[in-house]
Amino acid sequence: MDKVVINLTAGAEDSEAALIAYLVGTAAQAAGKEVIVFMTKEAVRLGVAGGPESVPHQEGRPTLSELASQFADGGGRALLCPVCFKSRGLDEAGLLPNAMVAGAAALWEWVGEGATVFTY
Repeated sequence: MDKVVINLTAGAEDSEAALIAYLVGTAAQAAGKEVIVFMTKEAVRLGVAGGPESVPHQEGRPTLSELASQFADGGGRALLCPVCFKSRGLDEAGLLPNAMVAGAAALWEWVGEGATVFTY
């Protein structure tokens, strides 16, 4: 399969999960895979301006901001759960360029014949 879905539920409150999700995503891109991060729960905050920068940095690791930029530069996209996004009062005007508010139907359409899935 040439597609990878990373289901990410964590944001700044679980910086390690968010970081690992982006590490897996950028590694998949390096292996030639198409990658989408499906953000739910608190992870939707990572799809808006300033979101990746809000994740605490831990010494000896790349910043989430660096990984998010690398992911976007590699063609990675983020789908943000509409219910999670709206219930947090977030504004679509602040979306990162590679992010869009879209739910499971858009994800299923993109997956098509199948994808490898990772969940964090």
